[in-house]
Amino acid sequence: MNLQSNLLPLLKWAGGKRQLLPHLIQGLPKSFERYCEPFVGGGALLFALAPQKALINDVNEELVSFYKVVKDHPEDLISCLKEFKNEEEFFYKVRNIDLDVKAFSKLSEIYKAARTYYLNRTCFNGLYRVNRKGHFNSPYGHRKEVFIPAVERILAISEYLNKADITICSGSYLNLANVFKEGDFVYLDPPYDVESTSGFTNYSKNGFSREDQKSLKLLCDSLTEKNINFMLSNSSTDFILDLYRDYSIQKVNAVRLINSKVSCRGAVKEVIVTNY
Repeated sequence: MNLQSNLLPLLKWAGGKRQLLPHLIQGLPKSFERYCEPFVGGGALLFALAPQKALINDVNEELVSFYKVVKDHPEDLISCLKEFKNEEEFFYKVRNIDLDVKAFSKLSEIYKAARTYYLNRTCFNGLYRVNRKGHFNSPYGHRKEVFIPAVERILAISEYLNKADITICSGSYLNLANVFKEGDFVYLDPPYDVESTSGFTNYSKNGFSREDQKSLKLLCDSLTEKNINFMLSNSSTDFILDLYRDYSIQKVNAVRLINSKVSCRGAVKEVIVTNY
């Protein structure tokens, strides 16, 4: 891995880890052969470490498709993005394309990736949110600046994804249970537990419940049994503290700026859980 990596995430993602990177990096195991991230999201830790061998995954198919296009077709993506503009009418025209399933299915993967990037950069508060039908439903962000894609950043991440041995997957993290092996380091950053319904877990149409949190804990137990190191980030709720009581838990302070409710933004307590 390269702790001097100057790669920066392309997407602003709810629960992003850029501000917690010092804590996460300090808590890494001394060595590992492959970096694995089942909930890659914006990939802040991935790009900070820039490991030469990695497996990344996310249940959000549009997000995974975006990374594949960045890897394989960066120039075409950049060219497509130059046609997008930061205007409210244009935003809703692009956002509402997925309401017509047939029309959306006919779009090229390059256009879909450009749409994902554009909506992420111009929607309200950078909040990637979908409804139960999987339709993007965050409103226009009313930013004043002209929309300009981060060309150098796209090209740099594309170069990294091509030079390193990176496997990119899409689907439930549970599909990877038998893929992890000794020598891997697994970083788990799931949708966070919330104490009430005011929280936000709709990165995908199915959300992430406390039953899902329990299933994830079972995966962590399985990794421990296989002698595979894991690190997990989550909110510091009583539920999570009790669920992982048999593991090492570090409490950290964070500031969350992305949430559908203003009251849920600001200083929060989070935990970093490890089995080593």
